[in-house]
Amino acid sequence: MDAAPLGIADEITATFARRRRFALAIPVIIIAYLSYAFVAFDVIGIFERARADNAAILLADFWSHKTHVTRDNRSGTVTVAIEGEAKGTYPTGRLPGWVSVEGEVTQVDLGGGHLVTYDAAGARYEVPGYGTIAVHQGPVGLVLDAPTPLPAWISASSTRIGVTTAAGRFNYTRSKVETFRYEAGWELFFFTLDSPFSGLSWRELAALAFGGERLDPDRSNLVYMVHEVWANKMWHHGRVAWAIFETVLMAFLGTMGAALLALPLGFLAARNFMPFGALRFGMRRVFDFIRGVDGLIWTIVLSRAFGPGPMTGSLAILITETGTFGKMFSEALENVDEKQIEGVRSTGANGLQRARFGVIPQVTPVLLSQVLYYLESNTRSATVIGAIVGGGIGLLLTQAISTQKDWEEVAYYMTLIVLMVKAMDIITGWLLRKLIHG
Repeated sequence: MDAAPLGIADEITATFARRRRFALAIPVIIIAYLSYAFVAFDVIGIFERARADNAAILLADFWSHKTHVTRDNRSGTVTVAIEGEAKGTYPTGRLPGWVSVEGEVTQVDLGGGHLVTYDAAGARYEVPGYGTIAVHQGPVGLVLDAPTPLPAWISASSTRIGVTTAAGRFNYTRSKVETFRYEAGWELFFFTLDSPFSGLSWRELAALAFGGERLDPDRSNLVYMVHEVWANKMWHHGRVAWAIFETVLMAFLGTMGAALLALPLGFLAARNFMPFGALRFGMRRVFDFIRGVDGLIWTIVLSRAFGPGPMTGSLAILITETGTFGKMFSEALENVDEKQIEGVRSTGANGLQRARFGVIPQVTPVLLSQVLYYLESNTRSATVIGAIVGGGIGLLLTQAISTQKDWEEVAYYMTLIVLMVKAMDIITGWLLRKLIHG
């Protein structure tokens, strides 16, 4: 009588033992996998090759701008330009207060006691707490005179000497000497230096916009201001706005086109609407193939076939989402309530009318919610696709990243992308509520 209970107890004990061994094996497997990944991905080499100083400079460029004070060592010409661009060059009589030019002597006050001086003999950088770094041209290369030992923030060779401090950066080569001063904000975001509105305060701008004397007799000051902002030569707001429109257009055309194409195809793949198994099976495999290939692959293939452009990006989204929507729509159609369809059938409705009045009203909420969700998601995807096909905000973003110079523009484009996606989220949510709930 006791054999059966004892056998059950042994079986339970053995089951718990197996589970305990399995639970102990999981950490070992995870540690083994992480160890393999650590070696295979060369994590140590990644850290060795990392440039923390370069990363810090790029991050600083996200929220600040730098002004270049450059002296041509051959001609002695001094230029002061924001981000080193000709479009941001200060006129000779309007130099910033921290730059003074008197004859051949140029002084750059970086603040906090950091002072850089250019002259015909070379350049000097006075660093508080360290001393004076003097550079001049020698017979065979650059000559550096500085307190020893040299700290890590000074890089020196016979062709280039660089100094990076918290106040700014200083570079000296045979052809030129250049000092960078960082300041918070995106300078010239609204008006460039050649604009008549440059340098005016918000109060002065408001006074000109709504009551001041016209600067251009052919248009009001307000219209003039809007034009100057829209046609900004450094930030290109008009071009950026068009790029945002192209990105949204790619996502909209691709998503909505895929939804319109997938709806009738979904009926062909639904078991309760397509009695021919071979056709149903083939349509499902087509959906699997289309959505199994990533959208970026379709983008590359189509760009090779049709060339670059926003329409190519729209086709890539359309093809990818046709497979996704086709699978979802067919599954939604297979789960409809047959009683409602039978009620429509009892009125003498044909097949098309049964689908219109008995099926579509049931699946519309599911279809709309999925289509609007993917519209928001594809707005983000259109940014990456635009970088490949050469259209939209993605193209501008990759161009700004590739130069490694205009990182404040990278921050600007990233901010616009986040706002664009957020706006699409709000709009699609509002549309969904209106279309489903009224």
